[in-house]
Amino acid sequence: MSDKPGNQTPNTPNVSETDLREMKVDELRKEAKDENVGGTSNMRKEELVQEVAKARSQGEGNNDGGADPDDLGAGPEGGKIRHGDASSSSLKYSQEVTSTEDEPEREGRSLATTHHEVIRQWAEERGGSPATVEGTEHGDHLGVLRIDFGGDDSNLRRVSWEEWFKTFDGRGLNFIYQEQRTDGTQSNFFRLENPEREDA
Repeated sequence: MSDKPGNQTPNTPNVSETDLREMKVDELRKEAKDENVGGTSNMRKEELVQEVAKARSQGEGNNDGGADPDDLGAGPEGGKIRHGDASSSSLKYSQEVTSTEDEPEREGRSLATTHHEVIRQWAEERGGSPATVEGTEHGDHLGVLRIDFGGDDSNLRRVSWEEWFKTFDGRGLNFIYQEQRTDGTQSNFFRLENPEREDA
């Protein structure tokens, strides 16, 4: 309950849940994102408080400075979008995201990035996994890249993020996506674009 005093999470002496409860839900969601807590869009305030407190306490106990061992990093472009003769108008008007700290300027904003960890977090927050379309492979190379959200598409074959990003970078692709629709609900929209070719 939001009127609980003090710290209700065991083993978190330096984490003040009272301070967290004084924050607004939007602020808590941002804190949760900063702490790499996924799936926050449907959480209630108290759940957000608990998850942020838990994430902070785990960070304090981490001797490597809180670095996430699963963090895939920015990739070869440092997260910056790639430009070319076939860059689309949607890329031109998208907000460039070069860090997991970047926030959309508004709900429904079209975003673009090449940042590996941004893409992984976006996909996994939506239950997505890296995949390729069966039958489109080129020898040992992956074919058409997709994110598998667990639907009925039997043509998708899941692959590792390492394989997926090797192909993503090898083809010089951009990841164009949305965090939220204009009504504020979570969006699964994304597409891949090769700025050098029209048929990415």
